[in-house]
Amino acid sequence: MAISFEKAFGVHEHAMVARSRRAEVLAGNIANADTPNYKAKDMDFHQMLKNAQDKRPSQMMSSTNEKHFKIPSIGGQNETLYITPDQPDTGDGNTVDIQVERNKFLENSMEYQASVRFLGGRIKGIKKALTGQ
Repeated sequence: MAISFEKAFGVHEHAMVARSRRAEVLAGNIANADTPNYKAKDMDFHQMLKNAQDKRPSQMMSSTNEKHFKIPSIGGQNETLYITPDQPDTGDGNTVDIQVERNKFLENSMEYQASVRFLGGRIKGIKKALTGQ
């Protein structure tokens, strides 16, 4: 009997990929906090998760062999959004608020770690079931 990753891991496999992509965007904002005319970006996590769960055929990665797994593509340029700044313009056109970005990065990191821990527990449970313990 085959094990379905969708049933075993639920939404957490998609959440980890989406959180990882968001971490990249937020890290880019932090890295460009002093870059003139840089516009802060973010991703809509809930929309990314919904798109991943829908597994629309248009979002499937292309394969070069019929034996390749069908893996949905998560995230993309169309899901990256520009942030409306909360602070007045400092004169250089940069919209990054470093404190806000650090807080978002920390929150995203904690949520990623929660998914890692959940998946670790699920994998441990599957291993116990397979070994008969």
